[in-house]
Amino acid sequence: MTGWLVVHFIGVLLFLGNIITAAFWKVRAEIGKNPTVIHSTVRNVMVADYVFTVPGLLLIIVSGVSMAVQAKLPMYGLNWLTVSLLLFAVTGLIWLTLLIPLQRAMIRHSAASVEKGAVTSAYRRASRLWDIFGIAATLLPLVILYFMVSKNF
Repeated sequence: MTGWLVVHFIGVLLFLGNIITAAFWKVRAEIGKNPTVIHSTVRNVMVADYVFTVPGLLLIIVSGVSMAVQAKLPMYGLNWLTVSLLLFAVTGLIWLTLLIPLQRAMIRHSAASVEKGAVTSAYRRASRLWDIFGIAATLLPLVILYFMVSKNF
């Protein structure tokens, strides 16, 4: 494997690994219905995004662009690369415009839940939206991964 491919692979592992495990831990915390555990978990999901998802994202972008330039891949027309880049941009928009604000709302509402001693409806509403958009923001990178490996069009 080339150096950039190794960097790309590490970035994908950090990125996909964190978004999948973050959802797992959030769901596990919510099953227990303990406001303190939920609050701690949603705070740590946000921390993990900054520690793992963002560096993974940066590694993916830098290495992906470098490999595409070196290989002189066409960045126009309908092909696996342009579709992957479009889906990657959509994923980023979902994350920036919806998921981050929802995570902040979940942290705020989960803190209120701790004070109240029960999970609030405001937290449940923000969490449900995070789940819906989080599924999309997780499935899209999995589709991208398929296109990147198969390069089938």
